[in-house]
Formats: sequence, C-alpha cells, structure tokens
Amino acid sequence: MLTQSIYSLTLYSLICSRAAHAAPSAKPAKHRNLIFMVSDGFGIAGETMARGYVQTTNNYPLEWASVLDDLLVGTSRTRSSDSLVTDSAAGATAFSCAQKTYNGAIGVSHDRKPCGTVLEAAKQAGYLTGLVSTARITHATPGSFAAHVVHRDMEDLIAQHMISYNSSLTPAPTVDLMFGGGRCFFAPETPNPAAGNPKTSCRSDQLDLWQFAQTKYGYSTISTRKQFDDLKAGDKKLPMLGLFTDSHMAYEIDRDPADEPSLTEMTQKALNMLHTASTVTHGNGTACAPGFFIMIEGARIDMAAHDNDPASHLHDIIEYWNAVAAVRKFIDTHPDTLMIGTSDHETGGLTIGYDPEYVWYPNVLTPVRNSAEVICSQIRPLSKDHGKLVTAVTTKVLPKQLGIINATHEEINNIVDGAGGSAKACKHAVGHVVSDRARLGWTTGGHTGVDVGLYAYGAGSSTIRGNKDNTHVGQLLADFLDVKPESITPLLAHQNTVQEGFDENLVDMKAGKSVSV
Repeated sequence: MLTQSIYSLTLYSLICSRAAHAAPSAKPAKHRNLIFMVSDGFGIAGETMARGYVQTTNNYPLEWASVLDDLLVGTSRTRSSDSLVTDSAAGATAFSCAQKTYNGAIGVSHDRKPCGTVLEAAKQAGYLTGLVSTARITHATPGSFAAHVVHRDMEDLIAQHMISYNSSLTPAPTVDLMFGGGRCFFAPETPNPAAGNPKTSCRSDQLDLWQFAQTKYGYSTISTRKQFDDLKAGDKKLPMLGLFTDSHMAYEIDRDPADEPSLTEMTQKALNMLHTASTVTHGNGTACAPGFFIMIEGARIDMAAHDNDPASHLHDIIEYWNAVAAVRKFIDTHPDTLMIGTSDHETGGLTIGYDPEYVWYPNVLTPVRNSAEVICSQIRPLSKDHGKLVTAVTTKVLPKQLGIINATHEEINNIVDGAGGSAKACKHAVGHVVSDRARLGWTTGGHTGVDVGLYAYGAGSSTIRGNKDNTHVGQLLADFLDVKPESITPLLAHQNTVQEGFDENLVDMKAGKSVSV
C-alpha cells in the first residue's frame, strides 16, 4: 500500500500519470467504454406495467415504446449454483466473475474462494472504473464487482474491499468513482463528525474508512446535494466517493431533489467525469486510458417489489428508463461505447390482471404520493394506540398518501392490522390495497426464477442476440473490454473473505450455502 506522500492528490490530478502507475499494461488501443446497467428485481411484467401506465395516463398510441423496448435484444437466465431462484449476490457475481456461485456470495466462487471481477480486470488493464447505485454502495450488486466475501451481509468488510483497504491488487484504488448510498458503513462504530466522517455508523468496529479513503488513497469525498451539483466534468476529483444517504437512497416517489440526486443525475455526472478523465492525453497525443467501465444499478426497483408496492416499483422503473435514455444520449455522441443492460432476477412475481376480470387500472397508481416504506415508518409507531392509528389511516394514509377517498372497512382494517405487525406485513398491507384496486397481483415477497430482459446499444450491440445465461452476460462484458477476470483470481489468493465477529450461523461455511439471505 502506497502512502499519500507517494500517491498524493497532486499526483492524481495528473490523471495520465496516475493511470500509468496503476496499470503499466494499459493498452494504447482504440478508446472503448462499457456501461453495464442492472435493473435489480425488474422483470418483463414490470416493463409491461410501466409501459401501460405511461401509455394510458398520457394517451399515447398503442405502438408507443419505452426506451428499453427499443433496446431489447433477448433474455437472460438467472439461476444460481445452488438454487433455481437466485439472489442479487449470486446474480451479480455471475455478471462480475462470469461464473455461477451460491446465493449470498459476493465475488467468490461456489467453493468460497475469491474470483477476479471484470471491474478489477479492467482496472488492471488501465481502464477507469465506476459504480453507481441507489442502494448502499456496499449492497450485493455493487459489492460483487469490487469485493470478495462469503456472505452479502458482511458489509463492514465489503466497504473495506471497495476502497482497497489492505488490498494487494493495485497501488491505486480499484474503483475510481462511486456514487450512491451507504455512508454508515464507512464511519467508525463511534462516529466523529468533527473529523469529517459520517454522523451515523453501521460498523461493528472503529475503522474510519471515510478518513482512510481520503488520507491513504486521496479520495475526494462528498455527501451533500450541493457538493454533487458543484462537481464539473473536468474537475480533477478522482478517485471519488460520493455517498448521499446513510443507508439506501430514497425511492423515487419519496425523493427530495434538494437532498438527493436522482439515478439519472448520478449517471450523467459519472459518465461525464469518467469520460473526461480517461481522455486526457499524454504529450505524444495518446489517451492515458483505453476508456472506462462502469456498473449502474437501479436498485430500489427490487426493494419496491419485495414490498409488493406497485407505485414505488413504477416510479423507480420510470427513473431507470430516464437513466437508460441518458446513457443512450451519451453513446450517440461517443459511438465507441457499448451499453449492456439486464436484471439479476425478477422480484415479487408481478402479474397484470387477475381473476375474474380481464382488466387492470393504471390510473389507480397516479395519486399515490409515498412509498409503503415511508407510510409504515409513520404509522407503525402508532400501533399501541388503536384510536390514533385508525385516525391516521383514515384521514392521512388512504386519502392523502394513497389517493383513496372511498376506502372500504376491509381496506382500513387491512392496513391497521398490518401496521400492528412486522415492517414487512405493514408494507404488504399498504401495497396490496393499491394493487387490488389496480388489479395487479404478486406471488411472493421474494424473488422468482423467471428469465429477464437483455438490452444492448452502441458499439458491438448488433452481435448480442437471444437467450443468454447470466454468466454469458458476464463474459460479454469481459470480451468487449478484452480483459480476463480469471487472470486476477491468483492475485486474490490471500484476500480475507470473512468478516471478523460475523455470525457464522447465517452461513453454512462448509457447504458454502446461504442460510439466511
């Protein structure tokens, strides 16, 4: 590990010099960028629902297509090594390492050994790298590209890996840019805001990774909307860690634009910064990096489906569409760039229409103002005072937050009863009241094993067609960048994959199977 005196912020401002130190094997080849978009938990039924909603509420013609409809090239299979129904950790590792693994695994193979990822291989080859997510940046999907742990809940250790804490891979950070949520896993168990770190901690130790990222690797750290807005594409700010919430970012339906950037805004900013940085030239006119690789995740699509919350699911899908449209616009002016997009799995088993009617009613979703998550955070504390709870449900939740002014006794009682139970029971109760009125159904609060859409646009996209295994999608990423993730695997032989003090009862360590995902 190099100290700041050797690898300083000043040196990093000369991006070409830093890239040369980080990856002496950087190719002087044609500049190529790869944007991998993951719509977590998003299935074909979700696309149909969102399309139908937009068509109906805007009176668009029947042939209207979303930006994703125009880019559909096939489907992707989603199973993991130990189940026909995957989780996000195994699904994302299939993309990052191009191999199957067990549910719960982050960047490790089925035998729990670290596997090199396409992001790490890209960094070693000289590319700049980025991760963007509306989840905690230490969550399963982004974590699987830059960390190696035997269970997804080891987020203390995932955070360490993501900023190259005690890494032997490169003398520079593996990830040049990160935007998302999850500040709390970078603050010590006893936070010290006066030292500039986050005020809230989720860690079980005293590691101050916020400060470590700044002082050891020269990360620029930002955590506010203003700091984000002040960033310019040409700023010499890389490497950058921008985390805007303690945990996950807000659902799009709840997001306050004054506090948090949207997925689209983070996408645009990240693309512009990475492109500008990678195209700075040496004195001989050659680019200092062959391009960049970035993974962009619309994470809360999945979480809304777990909650069976159709309006939140809808709004995050539409925001994901906006991000895809921004990517497409970028590619139109940078034709050496490829976008591949897919989902790690479908969540919720969404159905459109159910017995006995052949209908669904998109307009039911229009007046919904808050997610079931926000609503339940407000009413569950009232569950010990039945009168106050009923009043809140009848005077605020139903008419003002869900737009239901003619609620039945059954609907009122369902939400009241749900609020008296677990957080999941409450969110399902709220979501099902809206879903029932819209005639939308859910088969589960978990994942399903169905195939998901595969999308592509830009350089080389015409060759991507048909039904692909998720590991094949991972291989497509590596092939486009002309890198070999497996070449990184030997360098990870001594990587620590088990978080100290973690409850190993959650994982069958011998069988390598996730018991609680």
